[in-house]
Amino acid sequence: MSLKKSDFHYHLPRRCIAQRPLPQRSASRLLLLDGVDRSCLDRTFRDLPELLGEGDLLVFNDTRVLPARLHAHKQSGGGVEILIERMAPDNEVLAQIRVSHKPAEGALLRLADGTPVRVLGREEEFFRLRFETPEPLQQVLLRLGHTPLPPYIERQDDEADAERYQTVFARHPGAVAAPTAGLHFDAELLQRLRARGVEFGYVTLHVGAGTFQPVRVEDLSTHVMHREWLQVDAGLVERIRATRVRGGRVVAAGTTVVRALESAAATGELQPFSGDTRLFILPGYRFTQIDALITNFHLPESTLLMLVSALAGRERIMDAYQHAIQSGYRFFSYGDAMLILPDQGSSKGIT
Repeated sequence: MSLKKSDFHYHLPRRCIAQRPLPQRSASRLLLLDGVDRSCLDRTFRDLPELLGEGDLLVFNDTRVLPARLHAHKQSGGGVEILIERMAPDNEVLAQIRVSHKPAEGALLRLADGTPVRVLGREEEFFRLRFETPEPLQQVLLRLGHTPLPPYIERQDDEADAERYQTVFARHPGAVAAPTAGLHFDAELLQRLRARGVEFGYVTLHVGAGTFQPVRVEDLSTHVMHREWLQVDAGLVERIRATRVRGGRVVAAGTTVVRALESAAATGELQPFSGDTRLFILPGYRFTQIDALITNFHLPESTLLMLVSALAGRERIMDAYQHAIQSGYRFFSYGDAMLILPDQGSSKGIT
């Protein structure tokens, strides 16, 4: 029997959606789901070093969020909002466009400073655009772009978002949404984890705006997953192998890390990988690369909620979400987190 989108619905009061980050990154709450004793415990994110141990490998996504939201206008004067999905050579991009009437191929848009942007055509749900300027595109974005806050944050971005909607270990520009599980880590917490004997590794997965696109089909077997670019290098592959040999756990800091590692192991064995993935993880999926997951709370009926349900079990996740709502946890990008420790006999990284 096929899984349905409605199987992953839950009611979330609007008051639960975090509109701003807490003053300190690691001050978030942490809901611990332990698969061994089936417990659901309220902790704080600063407890994380007590929950991990010497020999564990904590894997982060080191993508850096671009100031990818731009304001422009059509030749007729109408306003246009551009949200870049991914960058391409020669100042070209794939982008979402918010406008009253979609522009035709060949149309010219202009940014606030007059920089021309040519509409080259469509590619699936995105527009292909070219910024017709000799200035490097990243420089244009730094001058004119805005932090691409998710649509459920119902305010304009401000100066604080430029820093807080970015992990402290962000290195490689290319994302248009933050790997939000990483937002809880600050320098002090990272140091405490190192002192505990936890090792760190990194993947790069450029989170696309497609992560916020709703699933539009009820039968999930017909859903087409959005594309995202990732890189898993040989050094990380070797570190994961060494972690396994010493009996440590591979802990993913976020669902993007899960998708990156599982995609790089698509042939059955983890290998260095660079390229696109459309991996769609649903209950029934057998994880091979991770032993635990740190993750934020996800939107109803979203592919990310489906992924965490595959790891911990749909009913357990739904029960945990109800506990979180009743206990006043903060949801989504600027919200609180979960640590999922799967049942070692059922879903541990586990072939």
